Amino acid sequence: MSGPAVGDAAPDLSLPGIEKGERRDFSLSEYRGKKVALAFYPGDATPGCSIQLKSYRDDFEAFEKAGAVVLAVSPQDVDSKEQWCEREHFEFPLLADTEKRVIKEYGATSPVIGVKRSVFLIDGNGVVRWRYSGAIRAIFKKPRELAELLDSFD
Repeated sequence: MSGPAVGDAAPDLSLPGIEKGERRDFSLSEYRGKKVALAFYPGDATPGCSIQLKSYRDDFEAFEKAGAVVLAVSPQDVDSKEQWCEREHFEFPLLADTEKRVIKEYGATSPVIGVKRSVFLIDGNGVVRWRYSGAIRAIFKKPRELAELLDSFD
């Protein structure tokens, strides 16, 4: 399995994205001191990805209670993400990795669909504490399960 292992420092990233209508560049290092759920997904507004990210939106309070932020990354551009955010009212940043540089660095590439549905849980010190890569189907860990894991990080 490529990408950072549990116990490794999470590679920093700097990607353009959108959060609550604001376009800007986001970096992982700006969230140092906070827990981060870094989620890679294949495509904006696709059926499986919509189910996944809407579940994060609908149960966002679980992440907040765990003191965590969510960063969601896919290869579509910021325009695509902005349209999807406007429609779905996501409360967390959607980041555009159009060159798949960060997706590759985290080992989230897939020969079939381009991106494996993957989640990395990162503690406040920037260390990967848990990781998951899903199969081709829309299998993903639910927000409350992720929040419980995040809440267990000191």
